[in-house]
Amino acid sequence: MRLVLAAVCFVGFSVNALAAQVPAVSTVDAVTVFLSGAEVTRIAKAHLDKGEHTIIVSDVSASAVPGSIRVEGRATGKLDIGSVDTARKLLQQAESESADAQRKMLEDKIQALKDQKTTIDAQAQAAKTQKKLIGNLAQLPMRRASASEPGTSLDDWTKVLALIAQGTTDASKLALDAEQKTRQIDRQIADVNALLSSLAPTRTEQTELRIHVIAQSPLDVDLSIHYQVPDARWVPLYDARLSTGSKTEPPRLSLDRRAEITQLSGEDWNGVTMELSTARPSDGSSAPDLETQLVDFEPEAKPVATMSPPPSPAPTLMAKRSAAAELDAAPALGGQANAPMEAAETVAQIKSAPFDATFAVQGRVTIAATGEPKRVLLSTEDSEPVLGCRAAPKVDANAYLYANIKVTKGLPMLPGTVYLFRDGTFVGAGDLPLLRPGEDHDIGFGVDDQVKVKHSVLEDKRGETGLISTSHVDSRNFQVNVKNLHERAIDVTILDRVPISQNDDIKVEVTGRASPTTQNVDGKRGVIAFTARLEPDEEKILEYGYRVSWPAAKSIVYGP
Repeated sequence: MRLVLAAVCFVGFSVNALAAQVPAVSTVDAVTVFLSGAEVTRIAKAHLDKGEHTIIVSDVSASAVPGSIRVEGRATGKLDIGSVDTARKLLQQAESESADAQRKMLEDKIQALKDQKTTIDAQAQAAKTQKKLIGNLAQLPMRRASASEPGTSLDDWTKVLALIAQGTTDASKLALDAEQKTRQIDRQIADVNALLSSLAPTRTEQTELRIHVIAQSPLDVDLSIHYQVPDARWVPLYDARLSTGSKTEPPRLSLDRRAEITQLSGEDWNGVTMELSTARPSDGSSAPDLETQLVDFEPEAKPVATMSPPPSPAPTLMAKRSAAAELDAAPALGGQANAPMEAAETVAQIKSAPFDATFAVQGRVTIAATGEPKRVLLSTEDSEPVLGCRAAPKVDANAYLYANIKVTKGLPMLPGTVYLFRDGTFVGAGDLPLLRPGEDHDIGFGVDDQVKVKHSVLEDKRGETGLISTSHVDSRNFQVNVKNLHERAIDVTILDRVPISQNDDIKVEVTGRASPTTQNVDGKRGVIAFTARLEPDEEKILEYGYRVSWPAAKSIVYGP
């Protein structure tokens, strides 16, 4: 029989406040981690006799979102559900028998040290008393002898003085010895107390569930407790491994999708079944509301001072998720002595839905609630990319190698850090934007020494033109030499920019023999690109420039 309970009260019947309480220990069995937050599933078992009962589950995380808690169950007999109540409790965690025994041993040791200290305190008190008696004895030579008392001979005074000196030395040694022993015992007691504190049962805040039920007969029930916690997330990471190939072998690109999982939910996830979802349950359920915006004539100025209008409300900005991750260590290789095999990472199973995707991580996963990252492999895709080079020689004399990738249908590529390897060598890290199925993207793989680029200025002058009304003119012309030293043909793109006029009186025109292949590259006004395919050892020369003119009565300034 399957039961579904929610963390709200039912009004079908009232539950006796004196119902038998049945404690049930639960364990985390499965976790679905979202881009922000996670859903945890705990399982618990209980045996119920006939009658009313309150099943108490006291080990749910204190960070569990109350409205997200729900309970499902299967019972071996008829079970009526009353309600599920939740409360925050400060609970004492269970101790092990070994910790109990060790704590008892430490307590006995502390008592023994305190007994030793009592004995030493008595020694210190004896030394103090002895010093006082010797002090009284030292006053004897200074006392006047009465007429009735016999005089003290010189020999007697010599013995008294010797006794005072010896007694003072012995009392001082006794006091010093007691002081040293007291300090040593105090240190030992402090050390043992520190160990005892570390063994003390910890108290932690947790969520307690009280599930009120009525069993029509003795039965067993299996409970599944689901709830969401906010302090967990996963971020996408990628490994892009490019093999540039040769004259006869095409280039190959292996793209590994990875996930870095962190959590601070207050409970460890030990040996759980884990799924990673691209859903965003914490990002809200509806679009923001917009207020009416009015436009009217500006009121006429008055001679009296008026208050300035209130400032406009600041626009709402969506927080950007950032992911900083360290480079994964390379997996070790292993196998049989006579048949070595390369170790392979397990790949997650992918389930697609109309609005999100879920990756089922293979095996059981353990993630402590310390915030330390756990990295898993989600999928691996191999492709034959199109290689090309880009250069912006006006600011950098190097050409950079790029590989064009296309996202396969089915799953998008979420924004994340990509670690770049070219021919087995780590060359750096970059960022991937959000790429939807069917979109393509160019990934840079560092400097390409097999493409040589040289930039030079052919003309840079300023003058005037016109007979009746003169204008100022700036003319700038450039030359770029590009040579391909690869064993195969490659597409090379040269990037530059021309000024953009912000005034109708300022005219800008592109000049030169070469015309840009693309204008306003990536939506950036004034950025131009020249693309050409170069065969092995082929060299091309680009000559281009621009001309800026404006009225002679004015001056212009170039932006950054």
